[in-house]
Amino acid sequence: MTTQATASGGGLVALPVPVVLVDDHHLFRTGVRASLDDRVTVVGEASDVDTAVAQVHEHRPPVVLLDVHLPGGNGGGGAEVVQRCADLLGEGVRFLALSVSDAAEDVVSVIRAGARGYVTKNIAPSELSSAVVQVAGGDAVFSPRLAGFVLDAFGASANDIAVADDELDRLSKREQEVMRLIARGYSYREVASELFISIKTVETHVSAVLRKLQLSSRYELTRWAVARRLL
Repeated sequence: MTTQATASGGGLVALPVPVVLVDDHHLFRTGVRASLDDRVTVVGEASDVDTAVAQVHEHRPPVVLLDVHLPGGNGGGGAEVVQRCADLLGEGVRFLALSVSDAAEDVVSVIRAGARGYVTKNIAPSELSSAVVQVAGGDAVFSPRLAGFVLDAFGASANDIAVADDELDRLSKREQEVMRLIARGYSYREVASELFISIKTVETHVSAVLRKLQLSSRYELTRWAVARRLL
């Protein structure tokens, strides 16, 4: 039965979302397939660049879950897959990188190629399914800590970012500081050290931020901050 969900950007997404799963480890693909919930259905798999390109062109899925390090092709890995499927990017096919790597060069290369997001393999299963739905709806999705790489690579700086936002105005100056650090992936202890406040105070500020912005997790907070170019 087909249902619909609304992405955070407002777009309607038909469920389940068909995906092509690309990773060179069979056991990992099996694990991902088993962990995805009923909002997502795997319609094709590939373990190398050339097979991935063929599968994406055959199925034309709304989302491709793509490892960045793949054998085959011309040695370009996941970024090469995206580049060789550039003809489909305007037809509703979107790429979400799923990798063990959180290296800046890997993140930037696949995003420059045209991917819509990048999450690491320690993401919770329910959050991975949510990320697929969000990307299918046109959102950009990143794991904590990775969003900053993208903003830095594409020339955004704190002085260039407009923060006159009604939602942002709900937060105090200290809450905004905490929000940015948490959205970048800092632990509560790291935030406390950075801002010279107690961990308990950090917890209080985070609770207030999530409540005021009507968000339920730091994962959603990262998406919210990236969408507004606040990191």
